[in-house]
Amino acid sequence: MTGTTYGIVVGYDGSPGAAQALRWAAREARARGTTLTVCLAWTPDHMELPTESALCDLARQHGQEIMTRGLPYAESVLGPGRVHPDLASGSAAQVLCERSRAAEMVVVGSRGQGELPGLRLGSVSWQVAGHASGQVVVVRGAWRPANRVPGPVALGSDGSPAGQAAITFAFEEAVLRDAPLVTVCALTDAPGRLGGSRHMEEDFDQAVAVAAKEHPEVSVDRHVLPGTPRAALLSATAGAQLLVVGARGRGGFDEMSLGSIAQAMLLYAPGPVAVVHEAAWAR
Repeated sequence: MTGTTYGIVVGYDGSPGAAQALRWAAREARARGTTLTVCLAWTPDHMELPTESALCDLARQHGQEIMTRGLPYAESVLGPGRVHPDLASGSAAQVLCERSRAAEMVVVGSRGQGELPGLRLGSVSWQVAGHASGQVVVVRGAWRPANRVPGPVALGSDGSPAGQAAITFAFEEAVLRDAPLVTVCALTDAPGRLGGSRHMEEDFDQAVAVAAKEHPEVSVDRHVLPGTPRAALLSATAGAQLLVVGARGRGGFDEMSLGSIAQAMLLYAPGPVAVVHEAAWAR
């Protein structure tokens, strides 16, 4: 994509999840040869502060202190000139969604500060994954397991036009990481019409074949499975270093920002999940 101004944007609030996301985003920015914008929304969620007040100044100063602790690692990976701090006023989810319109991707941790214990996915991550533009990566799980060779990039697709953006992004990531690509198409949820599964498989094969022709260096391991998409993806991609899915597939309602498969992967995938919104590739 062209015309982006923020490079890769990572949401940061000083939490362990945000630190993990920052590490992932810094390495991604280095691999892509782009900049990293570290975004911290210092205004407390669900609280309106007077613009000129001691409480507002204190919140902004606290945000600056958190930002200062997070920048050194990113700068050690990319160099100071390619890391840009972004202290913003407003809701974290709203700020990140706004930044996403001019970013290559947005990266968030699975949970941030103040989330309830036991939550699989925090509210900010959920909102950003559903409403941001382009690619959103939610960093979760052991994305760099110690003493193990990194796994493949995995792709879940149903061959729909909406899934084409996810296919393109998955091949890009496989190239960047010099990793094989595991593609998964599950047929159980095929459209309820005669020959639906066969048409889905044909669309899937054709879409992957086009991308594979453009990236001959990527080794593709194709899986067409009879199970439900949720079970098939979780099983086939257990060791993947990144799972890529489209924000929505063939089913669901037009008003849905995230399809059921994307939602399930965000909640249960063992590693980072990239949710790709089709609009990114139309810009």
